[in-house]
Amino acid sequence: MLTAFARAFKTPDLRKKLLFTLGIIVIYRLGTHVPIPGVSYKNVQACIDNQSQNQGLFGLVNMFSGGALLQITIFALGIMPYITASIILQLLTVVIPRLEALKKEGQAGTAKITQYTRYLTIALAILQGTGLVATARTGTLFQGCPVASEIVPDQSIFVTITMVITMTAGTACVMWLGELITDRGIGNGMSILMFISIAATFPSALWAIKEQGDLADGWIEFGTVIAVGLFMVGLVVFVEQAQRRIPVQYAKRMIGRRSYGGTSTYIPLKVNQAGIIPVIFASSLLYIPALVAQFAGGNSGWKRWIEANLTTGDHPIYIATYFILIVFFAFFYVAISFNPEEVADNMKKYGGFIPGIRAGRPTAEYLSYVLNRITWPGSLYLGLIALVPTMALVGFGANQNFPFGGTSILIIVGVGLETVKQIESQLQQRNYEGFLR
Repeated sequence: MLTAFARAFKTPDLRKKLLFTLGIIVIYRLGTHVPIPGVSYKNVQACIDNQSQNQGLFGLVNMFSGGALLQITIFALGIMPYITASIILQLLTVVIPRLEALKKEGQAGTAKITQYTRYLTIALAILQGTGLVATARTGTLFQGCPVASEIVPDQSIFVTITMVITMTAGTACVMWLGELITDRGIGNGMSILMFISIAATFPSALWAIKEQGDLADGWIEFGTVIAVGLFMVGLVVFVEQAQRRIPVQYAKRMIGRRSYGGTSTYIPLKVNQAGIIPVIFASSLLYIPALVAQFAGGNSGWKRWIEANLTTGDHPIYIATYFILIVFFAFFYVAISFNPEEVADNMKKYGGFIPGIRAGRPTAEYLSYVLNRITWPGSLYLGLIALVPTMALVGFGANQNFPFGGTSILIIVGVGLETVKQIESQLQQRNYEGFLR
């Protein structure tokens, strides 16, 4: 990986793209520290310093924003509205025929779906920004902080609308920065911004573990966490690269005097075909009952049960529910994102077949059978990786946003691998050595 980056900086064209990407990253990180108008920055910092270990309902969004959410900056919502909009459009593509037709139109249809994603991102940013301002005004954003209700001193309608518009504009700016990286940088812009947001929280989280440790002034815990992190990175790289290759043979066809086809290829089915989506789905769904209980008045029995069982990450019911939801959403997302019948029809149309399997329906049934078998270990792997923060919570007294756990490590490794592959492919296009040297 380091060799690929060193060679990239020696290539003038790639060096410009890398420096442009680094400049966009600097701008993005600066924006995560600029507070929005109408917020008392002094009271926000006091509440952050006084905050407990658990960041509660807003922990996931705060991680995706690089810590900007709890500081209520112009990039407080970060890339999360765009991620949510992309997932929603991807799910709706299976349900709405119009979107499915656009997806099959190629580049023009993809551009149209991207435009819809931008519109939905702005709508979600307005909705989430309004919710964040409402929680900040009522003091719910920092529970237990003495000055939580004084974060927004002026609670007039004009100030509230200004705050929502500022955060929505910040989300639009983040989306634009990501697209700039995709067009003029090294590509994969949104994923790189997500990578930077998560990686930015690592130093403080690791140092907090060292400060809270008791063995050798915390260095034993610090070293153990680093060792566990390296082991998990290796495990995630191994599983993310693992795939089942189904061989495909294309029959020869004679058109005039020319022969077409007769090639061999394969269909790569990844063990973790669903990626990070099941973890995000499960985390978001588990936040809903806790969020309802938090804003519900009174002291009813269902509210006490939710607060006792579904708000703390180390509770057995929470752990079991989280794990089951991840496994369920892994199968659900694979089922809607990979259509064996469509793949079988395309293979049959172009004269392709799996050796030993008849074309058409038997091929679709075989692909579905193989996909279900490899999804089981992939879903169990996702569930176990996502439970690492819980084990850290019990073992080290860390917070639920453990730096080397769950969502963060999966995204960092996945984006890192994809970025290195893109750089290597661009290097190969510019410096192809060939077979003869």
